Amino acid sequence: MDQFGPYIRAVRERLKESDRSYSVRQVAVRVGLEPSYLSKIERSEQPPPSELKIRALARDLKEDPDVLLALAGKVSRDLQEIIRKRPVLFGELIRELKRLPDQSVIRLAREVRDGEW
Repeated sequence: MDQFGPYIRAVRERLKESDRSYSVRQVAVRVGLEPSYLSKIERSEQPPPSELKIRALARDLKEDPDVLLALAGKVSRDLQEIIRKRPVLFGELIRELKRLPDQSVIRLAREVRDGEW
């Protein structure tokens, strides 16, 4: 959780360098948060917001929602539902995947997506 706020702030500040609409106030309004609350989140004075608000932040800041959820210590609701349907199988799969290099996981994901089994 400690990485979420500073990461959000760094991304927002980087975007603000070329677009002033990425002030704390304007981002907060666009995603439906109080500006003071977003400021506290960025300073890690408040825990990350709900999944819905994290997804809104991801859209506004052009970030991957799964990355922001992971930084917040959360797993998206859709992934939780998938795992709950076959917990033993997905638990074993995830534990095995963590040992593989990134390139192997990417290749496997592409093969699954493209139906190349």
